Amino acid sequence: MPSFSWSVWRGLALALLPVTMALEDQASVLEDWRDVWLFRFFLNVLGYATIVVPGYLLIRYFKRIGYLETGRGLCFPVIKACVFGSESKSGPLDDPSAPPRNEAESSSSTRQALKLLFCAVGLQTSYLTWGVLQERVMTRSYGAVEGGAGERFTDSQFLVFMNRILALTVAGLCCALFKQPRHAAPMYKYSFASLSNILSSWCQYEALKYISFPTQVLAKASKVIPVMLMGKMVSRKSYEYWEYFTAALISVGVSLFLLSSAGHKHPSTVTTFSGVVILGGYIVFDSFTSNWQDSLFRYKMSSVQMMFGVNLFSCLFTVGSLLEQGALFQSLAFMARHAEFAFHAVLLSVCSACGQLFIFYTIGQFGAAVFTIIMTLRQAMAILLSCFLYGHAVSVAGGLGIAVVFLALFLRVYARSRMKKSKKPAGQTPVQKV
Repeated sequence: MPSFSWSVWRGLALALLPVTMALEDQASVLEDWRDVWLFRFFLNVLGYATIVVPGYLLIRYFKRIGYLETGRGLCFPVIKACVFGSESKSGPLDDPSAPPRNEAESSSSTRQALKLLFCAVGLQTSYLTWGVLQERVMTRSYGAVEGGAGERFTDSQFLVFMNRILALTVAGLCCALFKQPRHAAPMYKYSFASLSNILSSWCQYEALKYISFPTQVLAKASKVIPVMLMGKMVSRKSYEYWEYFTAALISVGVSLFLLSSAGHKHPSTVTTFSGVVILGGYIVFDSFTSNWQDSLFRYKMSSVQMMFGVNLFSCLFTVGSLLEQGALFQSLAFMARHAEFAFHAVLLSVCSACGQLFIFYTIGQFGAAVFTIIMTLRQAMAILLSCFLYGHAVSVAGGLGIAVVFLALFLRVYARSRMKKSKKPAGQTPVQKV
């Protein structure tokens, strides 16, 4: 009997061994899939869909039943603001949160120079620090000791959430403390820009796992091309010949840099196919964001109100997706284990929020042309700083490509300023937007 029992158990164990191995293989495959960026991307999109789809159905329902004419009760003002707004549009508007441009022009040259220095230092400090921290968080380990590898933070969506919640707080305080125009746009329209904005930010963080930071900066500089294409499709814009010429120059410069990086032996400068695809996603989503926000500015609103509305939906989407995936508490646990990461994540958010405020102030005081020059210089300095801190190697051809890109960007700024001066009627202040 004991021998029989032993043989039975042995037979059952042998029979179950393939099943156990298959389950272990499935678990490892699932874990591998979670490491694939495309899987995580669709998982995030699925999380956003659980909020977008019910919201879309509710908006359709309220419009179909004519709620604006028949609705009453405590919820009526909220539903009216979210679904209908005032539906009154106006022409482009100078940001009321910024001082008038003519006041800035009439002040002393010394005061103007100090203001310009303040804006330049603020923008450079905010975004250079943000770029260095971004690369540190996504490409380096935390908690590494001698003989140990440490652990890397991998959830880009949590970093997007951290950035957006602080930006929402800052924008809310600005709206509460400073007088803003009466809000007219239906709130749900911010969700389009919000979705594309968080997806572009996710791609921006995720791309650093596959490509070098200098490559990412150059790709961001070349987004002029898809922005022009998106402007034609979304806003029916037309462009001058010099805009097409400079866009072609940017393409040549980026191609030179990417081809030189692809053939380099240094592992940090290798541009992978996944990195190129993710960067393409970033450029497409970011191009849509800017054009959709441009169309929203037809409503009478300030830049701070735009910042609040977009970040409000961004927080809603990201926190919902993080909770559904169980990633929010995992990221918070990682933050609790590594105080250095917690400091970096908070500082990233502070730099992002302060950078947005500096953008609005700089454009309000000096216009978009000066702002573009400052940010172009910032991109060049970011490449140099990244190469110095993280050891990225750039070949002669790559350096030539970088020079061509920034030459084209400065040509765009110069040509645009000349065009605006020639078209500006006497005594009229031009409207500037991001």
